[in-house]
Amino acid sequence: MSDEMLRGGRAATDLGATQVSGAATSGRAYDPATEPLQPDKSLGDLFSEMTSELSTLFRKEVELAKLEAKEEGKKVGKAAGMFGGAALGGWMAVILLSFALAWLLDDVMPRPLAFAIVGAIWGIVALVLMAKGRKEIKDTKTLPQTKETIKEDLEWARAQKS
Repeated sequence: MSDEMLRGGRAATDLGATQVSGAATSGRAYDPATEPLQPDKSLGDLFSEMTSELSTLFRKEVELAKLEAKEEGKKVGKAAGMFGGAALGGWMAVILLSFALAWLLDDVMPRPLAFAIVGAIWGIVALVLMAKGRKEIKDTKTLPQTKETIKEDLEWARAQKS
């Protein structure tokens, strides 16, 4: 065989097969899907290139996840500080208003019963807030862009495997 035939040229082969766009055919129709995309590379070179690209892809995904987590962490940190300040102010208001309500009820019922009623009201408020907070945490979506790109990468890898 000549060098031109090995490189996919348009010369005829020894068996009478002809080259069509770089593909040897012997009575079969030309199908570009069965032709190698990089015929000049060995299997080892192709495998090495694929593992290198996959390694780069995973590094980029980890980098994206870190960046998203850092950005979200900053937002959560600021919000937590604001909630902390609001909680302190709210706590003080709740304590003072609770004492005022208990002493107001003290005029029409025994003092221990008045304080027990106020305490029960705040217990119910706490349960309602806890239930709402639990629901909010369950509805939180973490790293949405990273999840989406990982799904795309998996689809790409499956397509390359096929």
